[in-house]
Amino acid sequence: MERKLTVPGRFDRLAEICAFVAAAADEAGLDDSTSGRCQLAVDEACTNIIEHGYGGEGKGSIEIVCQPRPGELTISLRDQGREFDPTQAPEPKLDTSVDNMGIGGLGIYFMKQVMDSVTFSRANGTNTLVMVKRGNS
Repeated sequence: MERKLTVPGRFDRLAEICAFVAAAADEAGLDDSTSGRCQLAVDEACTNIIEHGYGGEGKGSIEIVCQPRPGELTISLRDQGREFDPTQAPEPKLDTSVDNMGIGGLGIYFMKQVMDSVTFSRANGTNTLVMVKRGNS
């Protein structure tokens, strides 16, 4: 059954969003580790929406739609912030020291690493990020 939550784009709502995702992961039958990966990816994506899409807190909302199926969770995030396709972000320089890495990019990298699929689209002023996680992978 599809679950939907819409919250203001505020950092103090991230815990609520993660709890919502955890409940959907549980409904899909995902283990705690896999659920944690989903929460990590969603937390990072929502943080990016607030910081970069909206340019700060309280400037727009985030809609989270979870579609749990046995052994699989699809998470869609929708916002009306600036367009940014995280699937096209360059890979971070992991073969260099932390001091030389520069700021940013690791969160998107981790999102792509912990989820089985990450896709992005934009239509009619709405960004949609869809992430899929299959059981225990």
